Amino acid sequence: MQGVLKAHVSLNVSDLAASVAFYERAFGVQATKLRPGYAKFDLASPPLNLSMAQAPRTGHNVSHFGIQVASSEDLQAHQKRLQAADLPTFAESQTACCYAVQDKVWITDPDGNAWEFFTVLADAPVMHEGEAAMCCAAGVPETCATPETCAAAPTGADCGCGR
Repeated sequence: MQGVLKAHVSLNVSDLAASVAFYERAFGVQATKLRPGYAKFDLASPPLNLSMAQAPRTGHNVSHFGIQVASSEDLQAHQKRLQAADLPTFAESQTACCYAVQDKVWITDPDGNAWEFFTVLADAPVMHEGEAAMCCAAGVPETCATPETCAAAPTGADCGCGR
């Protein structure tokens, strides 16, 4: 795939400090970003962007999966490819997510697993903002589990999507 930097996995963790300590020992490196309720490991080998968000234990430990790409142009190429393959997409531009400003395109697999193709544009001072920020939406009620259902959820729904 053009412009792909690395795979992305986002975990929901019940004890962020314990998880950070575990992964620091497991990978032999320090977390690259630590914020309230959030941690990130940006590994060169294996090429992996692993993030963790503090969340109540629900039995759903994976928030979402993703593919980090090099630029917004690469992201647009992937969006066109996904749409040509008849996969419904949900796009976000200049959205704050995981303490970074990002452009994203979301798809959902047949089992409801959310996948994002994204590029990081800049650092952000907040975890997420905006009407339909999907960055940490998995593991929430079924009515909010995909970009489409989260965006369509009634205001006040506990979707974790900035509503």
